[in-house]
Amino acid sequence: MVIDLISDTVTRPTPKMLEAMMNAKVGDDVFKMDPTVNELQEKTAQLFGMEDALFFPSGTMANQTAIKLHTQPGDKLICDKYAHVYNYEGGGAAFNSGVTCKLINGNRGMFTAKQLQDAVVGRSDIHVPYSRLVCIENTTNKGGGACWDFAELEKVQKIAKENNLAFHLDGARLFNALVAKNESPKQYGQLFDTISICLSKGLGAPVGSILVGSKEHIAKALRIRKLFGGAMRQIGFLAAAGIYALDNHLERLAEDHQKAKEIGAVLASLSYVTKLEPIETNIIIFYVDEKIGADNFINRMKDKNILLTPMGEGRIRIVTHLDYTNEMHEILLKELKNF
Repeated sequence: MVIDLISDTVTRPTPKMLEAMMNAKVGDDVFKMDPTVNELQEKTAQLFGMEDALFFPSGTMANQTAIKLHTQPGDKLICDKYAHVYNYEGGGAAFNSGVTCKLINGNRGMFTAKQLQDAVVGRSDIHVPYSRLVCIENTTNKGGGACWDFAELEKVQKIAKENNLAFHLDGARLFNALVAKNESPKQYGQLFDTISICLSKGLGAPVGSILVGSKEHIAKALRIRKLFGGAMRQIGFLAAAGIYALDNHLERLAEDHQKAKEIGAVLASLSYVTKLEPIETNIIIFYVDEKIGADNFINRMKDKNILLTPMGEGRIRIVTHLDYTNEMHEILLKELKNF
């Protein structure tokens, strides 16, 4: 048995999800004639109380499309130094949109409204890039699945609006935050100009992300998706998995969060663990004694068929997910205790 905790992207469709995929009605989505993807897009837009939505093959493409539709080459986007759009999207902001990134030194991937205010004040002339866009990520990946405080997000949005900045949410794991904080999608729909939602992480779909926003923004996004090579044909088979995930896999995210907390409780009791980040959702980040070393620890766990992820600077990541069973959980806890 391999216990794969590298990411929540490693899940496989459940039998019922596969059944929904195989029974999907499909058409050519380039001509907007795939009924199942149309249903998914309408469903997601309504869920967030926003006007429209568009299906993408990946969260990176959805985020990069949002950046491009909100900016012009030579502009500046503002994000946390841990942000996925800066660290893990291949330099796409620069390559695809020609924009530079102003990084804020936040806490676990989250900055304050005061920090944003400090980032936007100052010169606004031909010598410096124009600030156009604020990107935030919820939950934060490098921040260990941390959830933003919604009241702080409201303050951030106010400053963005006052400074004519677009406001985009990388919501790759937003549903984890909604479950953990007992919040609603419509709260976020009222706050952001655009939101990207990943279906292939905690929700367990095999492929796909969705961008939600106004009709004007999604019309632009459709053109940009085409330019990026993301126009697809009979994608109802994939959209059906997304519909099934939204209908059946939201509330169960709490199970992943509970398992993560139980793993954290064990890690906190172990002498070889030197630091453990706070655990709110399904991501655990911890450090081991330098005498052991992160790479050595990961390799030794791999020898026991337990797969973990290095996050750099001695950080080790564990991600719980739909395919992480109770049996696997007990084995992992035992191996951590006996290491």
